[in-house]
Amino acid sequence: MATRSGTINQGGFFLFLAAITLALTYVVWPFAAPLMWATLAAIMFQPLYLWIYDRMKGRPNQAAIACLLIITFAVLVPGFIIGGLVVDEATGVVLAFQRGEIDVSSWFDQIFAILPVSVQNLMVEYGWSDFSILQLRLQQLIGESAGLLAQQAVAIGGGIFGFVLSFTVGLYVTYFLLRDGKAIAHRLVHDIPLENDIAKALSDKFLGIVRATIKGSVVVGLVQGFLGAITFWIAGLPSVVLFGLLMAIFSMIPAVGTGLVWVPAAIWLLATGAVWQGLFVIFSGVIIIGMADNILRPILVGRDTGIPDWIILITTVGGIATLGLSGVVLGPLVAGLFLAGWSIVQHLREAETGTEAEVS
Repeated sequence: MATRSGTINQGGFFLFLAAITLALTYVVWPFAAPLMWATLAAIMFQPLYLWIYDRMKGRPNQAAIACLLIITFAVLVPGFIIGGLVVDEATGVVLAFQRGEIDVSSWFDQIFAILPVSVQNLMVEYGWSDFSILQLRLQQLIGESAGLLAQQAVAIGGGIFGFVLSFTVGLYVTYFLLRDGKAIAHRLVHDIPLENDIAKALSDKFLGIVRATIKGSVVVGLVQGFLGAITFWIAGLPSVVLFGLLMAIFSMIPAVGTGLVWVPAAIWLLATGAVWQGLFVIFSGVIIIGMADNILRPILVGRDTGIPDWIILITTVGGIATLGLSGVVLGPLVAGLFLAGWSIVQHLREAETGTEAEVS
């Protein structure tokens, strides 16, 4: 009877633990995004914190504050400035489409005129030569985008207090994670209901994937976007910050990547008679922007993660679709942990098989 009573009491405790965990998750869920970004920031900038900590002779509070100030003024403030520029340029493009100042039909007519006759005949045969229909559809699409943009602006304007609160919470949590991150991580690995070896392996894989995802996708993408914006500025193209951001986003797509932005731009420049500008964009796209990925990614990422490119593509796009901007990191992170978990299962099975073989 005593054993049964102990089992009931233990089951009741675990039920209480599960219920209170769900309740805590429900309470902090409105701050899930800032907590996630705070965790990622603490992981990425932990080496910087340790470097400052060593030079401050073991003063953790001052080191965490100094690291937080560097993050704020070197990453967050420039990010807000660039975001404001992108919104302004995107709004200008939307208004230009609505006013008819951007005539896509005439651009395609110019490009169509320089195509070989055989290609022109093929396009006429398949009905691809009537660009006025394309112009109409683009205007409708831009009109819908304008409404969506206005809705988002209203939502952001109406949620200023929530944004400031989330931003403050994120910085506050980042401070403590920088200062106490190692102790918290050690405690989590020790207390998680998994074998210590498995928990340690998952923890190491998690840290590796976070660093590889941010350095390999975000940092490399930002560098390519910056190079693309400079290229477009030299070529005299408008909205260089907006198209630079598009390059940074498309850089996460394997194989084609930034070419989805600079190739149409180069074709348009050549079609409109801007020959040297078009050739310069092609040169920069292939040699400078393209090589940046090949040079930087092995240096920054190394062998931190072995996630295939097609999985990164699917999980990145799916993450953005379901989680917004946070999905850029969370999508590949979930995929990496999924692969890591099943890899650990495989190693455990192989170890068990090897043990059984030795016993037999």
